[in-house]
Amino acid sequence: MEADNNTIQCIANRIRAEVVRMVGPATPGHFGGSFSLAETVATLYFRVMKVDPQNPGWPDRDRLILSKGHAGIVQYTAMAVAGYFPVEELYSLKKLGSRLQGHPDLTKLPGIEANTGSLGQGLSMASGLAAGLRLDGRASRVFCVVGDGELAEGQIWEAAMAARVHKLDNLTAILDYNTVQAMGTVKERFDTTPYREKWDAFGWNTIEADGHDIQSLTDAFAAAAQVKGKPSIVIAHTIKGKGLDYAEGNAAYHNGTLSPEQCEAAIGLFMSRSQ
Repeated sequence: MEADNNTIQCIANRIRAEVVRMVGPATPGHFGGSFSLAETVATLYFRVMKVDPQNPGWPDRDRLILSKGHAGIVQYTAMAVAGYFPVEELYSLKKLGSRLQGHPDLTKLPGIEANTGSLGQGLSMASGLAAGLRLDGRASRVFCVVGDGELAEGQIWEAAMAARVHKLDNLTAILDYNTVQAMGTVKERFDTTPYREKWDAFGWNTIEADGHDIQSLTDAFAAAAQVKGKPSIVIAHTIKGKGLDYAEGNAAYHNGTLSPEQCEAAIGLFMSRSQ
């Protein structure tokens, strides 16, 4: 039975709690962009995507590429909660020999579809996957998460043109529009707005959604699936560091640290919201 909106929201908060637990105190972690994506990945893994955690190589699965690979911890956590691997393995993050390194690695962890982290490359890989699946006659869909700071990378726009030229209607990009990148706001550092107008001009089907509202995300993904002849992008309006008042909209938590007391309080807060 499909999880209802409240259950998926609880899963999103469980994901945030596990992200804090796996990074731990006094250790740098990409909390900001992971927290902004919690509802998106929860909606994808627990409602939208056709996947089998017990058979991650299933040929007819949908694919997710996290182009903003520095937020890989949120994908790892969603996968663990979904049953791809034991939740306890999350706490091996970045340790020698761990399958969970700082950026996703498809050679280490089944269920990861591409090595990402060099920003700007994920949409190209997602476009290639979408084209290959279509050539193979498979109905699978490809989802690709990009960051708003990442849109400064020219390769994103080359991929956007190519995906439109090849009419990749089995491809949906998700823009994590949290307005803040590593060193400040996107507008201050490298202003890539306006987004809707640009993606419209590149010939994509452009949909806007509240990236922290499960139903809004669900409706956006459903609308994208109905469009034929061109790719879609869901512009998900989100808040960097969502859920922790001192981290929200704060570039210091793009890759920041939490004290032991902050970790304990954050885990308690998010777990209370996951019930």
